[in-house]
Amino acid sequence: MRNIAADAVLDLSAVRCRPAPLTPPRRGSSTSVVSDAPSSIDPAEVARFSAIADEWWDPRGKFAPLHRFNPVRLDFIRERALARFGRDGAARAPFKGLELLDIGCGGGLLSEPMTRLGFAVTGIDASERNVAVAAAHAKGLGLKVDYRCSTAEAVLAETPAAFDVVLNMEVVEHVADPGQYLRDCASLIAPGGMMIVATLNRTLKAFALAKIGAEYLLRWLPPETHDWNRFVTPGEVRAHLADAPVAVQGPFGVTYSPLSGRWRLSADADVNYLMVATRGAG
Repeated sequence: MRNIAADAVLDLSAVRCRPAPLTPPRRGSSTSVVSDAPSSIDPAEVARFSAIADEWWDPRGKFAPLHRFNPVRLDFIRERALARFGRDGAARAPFKGLELLDIGCGGGLLSEPMTRLGFAVTGIDASERNVAVAAAHAKGLGLKVDYRCSTAEAVLAETPAAFDVVLNMEVVEHVADPGQYLRDCASLIAPGGMMIVATLNRTLKAFALAKIGAEYLLRWLPPETHDWNRFVTPGEVRAHLADAPVAVQGPFGVTYSPLSGRWRLSADADVNYLMVATRGAG
């Protein structure tokens, strides 16, 4: 399979993170820059993922587990959004007219399929290199995704409550202040909208499978990809969002079948799980 991002020349100067005036973003631009709003990002985590950014679209590379994980995430997002907004799943672009924010978009593994489903997608990441890879890949496929080197806090300072769907997928376990980060993300949800959070549970089972097993035994992930102490329990997600104007549902477990080699939704939320936060229309 051709690696479009690898074939392209990555112009990092176009996506450099630097202070910018707090003005509303322009729809349709491919990249933008981060403001000087307070941030919960951890520079060490950003550097770790930036170092392997060229492999985002390699299904056999360091992000291979995420490629295998992606179908269950996409199905969950699609089904929840169809139900939330009363859209027709048989339509070619059922979510046309809706705004989606993909926080920690990486190379765009979720941003691109969400764009194909009709969402107007803004993908943000604190890594310049991730954003460059994502923008190059989307451009190569003729997809219009508004990629920016930015943070949730910076977007909140510019355009609060602006997104019908906020995707918060496998990010919260990498930030410095999960509580403030989740509350800021909830403030980005437009009235009537929703946020989907995917993360790892802080259990002994998760330590054995997601940390020791995935990183050191199976070598699915580079060592030190995760810090088990930063895993977040469903109860903590609920507590962090207790004062936010949202109703929280879940957890919805996601488990891996070694026989089929596929991930599926499950009642077992001991390792991977998703939660949904919805905001009232008023």
